[in-house]
Amino acid sequence: MGPMRFLAPALLLSCFVLQTAPAQTIVTSSAPPKATQKAAAKAAPEKLPQYRPILLGRGSTSLVNLIDVQELMRKGQKDAAIMFSVSVSKTGEIMWAGTYRGTEGSKPLEEEVQKRLSPASATKFIPGVYDGQAVDAIYYGTVVFAVVDGQPRLRVFSNQEDGELQREADFIGPQPFFGPQSGFKGLHYPPKDAAPVQVDGVAVLTLTIDAQGGLQGIFLAAEEPPFSGFGDAAVRDFTDAKFIPAFRDGKPVAAQIKLPVYYRTDALVRGFWDKKPEGK
Repeated sequence: MGPMRFLAPALLLSCFVLQTAPAQTIVTSSAPPKATQKAAAKAAPEKLPQYRPILLGRGSTSLVNLIDVQELMRKGQKDAAIMFSVSVSKTGEIMWAGTYRGTEGSKPLEEEVQKRLSPASATKFIPGVYDGQAVDAIYYGTVVFAVVDGQPRLRVFSNQEDGELQREADFIGPQPFFGPQSGFKGLHYPPKDAAPVQVDGVAVLTLTIDAQGGLQGIFLAAEEPPFSGFGDAAVRDFTDAKFIPAFRDGKPVAAQIKLPVYYRTDALVRGFWDKKPEGK
């Protein structure tokens, strides 16, 4: 299946800065001495919020800091963007990942992102939280690379909505999670009776999700190739899903999104998709 273009030129020509995704704000305050902080951390476990989306985090293990922009410059990468999804465990490790919908000429960027999203890489995420518990979940992001005045600029957005990307909004898309509170069990390639000829395919779902992560509506917007079972498979895979809700300006909100769901014939990739997280 060929790459699908999705971003307006205005987005790629904007002045991007190297930073983490929106809504990852650090609030500073007057802090006690480090020794006191360490003692307090040992005395009491971290109190998790009711909801927290998967976040890129900061520091040497964050995706945005591991992508080698100088190497991209050496390879001649021009303005480009690539979307990706990654299954993140409740401890922040990558379980599987995939890239898609790259803009024209984005191959070097895609290869670099794939390298950094390999389960063997050093990349770690801040895990998602639902109802006060860390959960295995899926993060959907967009990497945008630009060359501004001869210098590389990179940004990673935590959503895949065209309008939100063009506005560079402080928006994190909803994230389906695995576990007893969710009916989401991963992605499952259509059965042979629905897809007698096995090919790669994609279904685009329109999902309406409330501020508590409940699925209020699911609609098949498109599938390619048509009549190959991908639309029905996507609807089945997400109908019983629960989500970490979308976040706007740091707060959980209701949202309607268009979610591309990719199905590939590669058996190993399907094995990752169909694999039930350990402990479930």
